Amino acid sequence: MRIGIAQINPTVGDLHGNRDQILSAYRNLVDKGAELVVFPELAITGYPSRDLLNKQRFGADSEGVLLEIAAATGQVPALVGTLEQNPSRLGRAFFNAAALCQNGEIKQLCRKCLLPSYGVFDEDRYFEAASAPSILTILGHRIGITICEDIWHLPPAAPQSPYHFDPVGALADAKIDLMINLSASPWHVGKSRLRDSVLRETAQKLRCDIVYVNAVGGNDELVFDGQSLVMTKHGTVTNRLPAFVECAAVVKVLEDSTPAVPAVSETPEGDENEIADVFDALVLGLRDYAAKSGFTHGLVALSGGLDSAVVAVIAAAALGPANVRGVSLPSAISSSHSRDGAADLARRLEIKFDTISIQAAVAAAKSALAPALKGTESDVTEENLQARIRGTFMMALSNKFGALLVSTGNKSEIAAGYCTLHGDRCGGLAAILDLFKTQIFALARWINRDREVIPWHTINKPPSAELSPGQTDEDTLPPYGLLDAILRDYVEAGFSSRDLIARGYDETIVREIVRKVDLNEYKRRQAAPGLKITRLAFGVGRRIPIVQRYIS
Repeated sequence: MRIGIAQINPTVGDLHGNRDQILSAYRNLVDKGAELVVFPELAITGYPSRDLLNKQRFGADSEGVLLEIAAATGQVPALVGTLEQNPSRLGRAFFNAAALCQNGEIKQLCRKCLLPSYGVFDEDRYFEAASAPSILTILGHRIGITICEDIWHLPPAAPQSPYHFDPVGALADAKIDLMINLSASPWHVGKSRLRDSVLRETAQKLRCDIVYVNAVGGNDELVFDGQSLVMTKHGTVTNRLPAFVECAAVVKVLEDSTPAVPAVSETPEGDENEIADVFDALVLGLRDYAAKSGFTHGLVALSGGLDSAVVAVIAAAALGPANVRGVSLPSAISSSHSRDGAADLARRLEIKFDTISIQAAVAAAKSALAPALKGTESDVTEENLQARIRGTFMMALSNKFGALLVSTGNKSEIAAGYCTLHGDRCGGLAAILDLFKTQIFALARWINRDREVIPWHTINKPPSAELSPGQTDEDTLPPYGLLDAILRDYVEAGFSSRDLIARGYDETIVREIVRKVDLNEYKRRQAAPGLKITRLAFGVGRRIPIVQRYIS
């Protein structure tokens, strides 16, 4: 049997644009000899649609587009991820479903059984769960249909399942010939290997081959990596589509062992491959965020520091160098190294570059505030004026030229509150929000693996916000290696202060870092959305109250 895998890049809410993508891929794959064409989860609506599902006509409009897609199908069936309106007045308004379309009609609807409501997922808010997975008979083969989470409820994905039903077990009892899984599965570091493990366990439990079809592209904070694949019942990958790019391919299953595309047994492992994936994910996430929001140009404030340099590289790769403008905003205390580093980076990237001094604006702001601040000592208030004036200038350029301002804060700084609200937090998207500073260093060295893209003196100099003369980050923060280790354990793993101290970290440092993380939740809530590349980013997947008094 020849199955066409359509690894497409839907846009949330672009029903007609997604329809056109679906029909184009369908015709292409039918022309290549596919006997069944499969699309990702919720390919018609895009994923996640969130509260668009509460709009009065969204369900009906989605259903209308599904009918148009079905009407355009011929003898070769298409399995399309879609909304299905719940015909009952009981339960949620929709099912997350897959529609089998053939010969101008919707032949069958297959519903998702397990609805994740953790991390970035809110499916139980919108969808009704199916009581059992569907089985289709196509060309004489019994094909079990699952949708994303239906296979993610058991080890190694979930040590303790939050569900009381096992769709994979139900299909195993039904003795199917093949399982197809439609997914919109967001990527994070380590996801590819975890996914392979989940699919391997599933294939061995079902004792049949699996076709896994995943979406690709960026929607808001989430990045979908594709990497659709075919896995044999023995757990061997015979076909894998590329990561982070749209792709359509015809694969053979159930007929012989000859793969239709080059076989890859495992996802590549190792630090270098992981860093390359992080870079590709960030580029794709920024490119799609800009394009799907209507931006063609990007802005980056170039401080001469490492974070802004890495963001500028990502922006140039995502939008094209000719569409990126770097802006240096030196103050009276900006070092010559910082000013020269910003200009050198812009020259190497071949992006547009401007220098706008903020010295006079800072002096004017201090003068205007002087009467109100009379009798007070100069402190972080005056330091933050520089960051806020830079933010104001960058937002003015963004408004004037209709360019997306990409903010440059990293996860370490933002966790500890080492950032200025309405200052360096300004922007439409935070490209490196989910990377710790140690990861930024690793990514910068990877960028320079073949040639000096980021000036080496930018990478090697001590990190500094340059808010006061001679300042470095370590005047305020622990060394980044230590800080990031504690933050990973506290923010991502959920350890308490007592746990961290028991693990050998210095109690004074732990208490201070935890205090800063908890204190600065309000800053993170007001930040630009950031691209998610770890299991737990600052964003929709982390929901800590701003006002709370729990001390761990």
